[in-house]
Amino acid sequence: MPSDPNPETTSDPNSGVNKLPRPAVGRLSLYFRELHRLADQGETHINSKQLGALVDVSPAVVRRDLSSLGPIGRRGVGYPIDKLAEQIGTVLGSGLQWQVVLVGVGSLGDALLRYRGFERLGFRLVAAFDLDPAKIDRQIGGVSIWNAATMAGKLAELSPDLAILAVPADQAPTVAADLVAAGISGILNFAPTTLRLPGSTAVVNVDLASELQRLAFSVQNR
Repeated sequence: MPSDPNPETTSDPNSGVNKLPRPAVGRLSLYFRELHRLADQGETHINSKQLGALVDVSPAVVRRDLSSLGPIGRRGVGYPIDKLAEQIGTVLGSGLQWQVVLVGVGSLGDALLRYRGFERLGFRLVAAFDLDPAKIDRQIGGVSIWNAATMAGKLAELSPDLAILAVPADQAPTVAADLVAAGISGILNFAPTTLRLPGSTAVVNVDLASELQRLAFSVQNR
């Protein structure tokens, strides 16, 4: 790919990595996805203009986001895709192997268990939990489904790092409290309610209906 005239070299490798705002973290995740796609296609280098175009942000934003990663890339050459992906993965925690459990094997949970993109990013689904007798003791996507009534014991055995919560809104606070008590470090919450957890446990709330509302607003106001 051709280069752009702006320098691609980033600055201090320790500048602000731990203080990245959430929007920047979201963009890094998008860059990470696109870099892996380009690597699969045999591409070796990319510049800030091209990377920005792939995720709909300006080259200046790309360079600012990547400035926390240390000196990567050269003027007239761009960023080496493999090294940049490795650095972003390290910042995002994908350089580690995260053990993840899923609670709630409804339609969304079923789809998540079948998704093949987690492993590549360093997330290994090690167990799923549900109360439906028709689902217990089955496997979906190679992941065993356990009785949610035995979740505490199984979590003690597996010692997972993260949990994905895909249960009804009225059940979410209780299940989340059980996960926190089991030592889960972070929860990705798909239940349509906002969870507020102790400071020792990180939480990301994802409300799909709200995201659709945001999308509809954007379409109406183009």
